[in-house]
Amino acid sequence: MPVKRLILDALKPLRNPGIEELALALESIPGVEAVNITVKEFDVDSVTLIIAIEGENIDVSKVRKKLDEYGVAIHGVDQIIAGRRVIEIPSYYFE
Repeated sequence: MPVKRLILDALKPLRNPGIEELALALESIPGVEAVNITVKEFDVDSVTLIIAIEGENIDVSKVRKKLDEYGVAIHGVDQIIAGRRVIEIPSYYFE
């Protein structure tokens, strides 16, 4: 089944690349249609990011490889959606 959404908790060195360059690099991966990178926290030498990727057929191994090329470490996979359609978790689960 194709992966349609991937949300990652990641750590990027404070030095380059910037999040703009990283977003464009991820968006260039075949199957990726949209990328959202949000800065969660700054540290002395690193930046914690939430990376949301959506598409019709995301190749997770290519995403991991691209992040590795840019020196970005994945701390965890916060969400992955696979299948023919997207299932959202009802908001009452978070109350």
